[in-house]
Amino acid sequence: MSETRTIEQVRRELLVMLKVVYPASLSADVLFRALLGAFPRMEREYLRKDLAYLSEKGYVTWQPLSGAAALGGDEGRRRAYRLTPSGVERVDLCPQQMTAEG
Repeated sequence: MSETRTIEQVRRELLVMLKVVYPASLSADVLFRALLGAFPRMEREYLRKDLAYLSEKGYVTWQPLSGAAALGGDEGRRRAYRLTPSGVERVDLCPQQMTAEG
């Protein structure tokens, strides 16, 4: 499987996971652990880049975690991510053929 195809699948899976809990958010750690089941070679750096990309596209937003969840880890792990209305529309638009590209 090509690297581009895997990136598209990871981004699609991130959007779908966030849609399941919409309008709530999920921490980067929860997203990472969930992705490991489907993508065992997943690394935190790849997740960070994919979440940054989806954020730049306007599909997700992030907010800092508070309380005990905010302790430890790097800055990216101390964030919770939430789907935006544009992200919901993107997931609903064409779920089988959806890619995270524009």
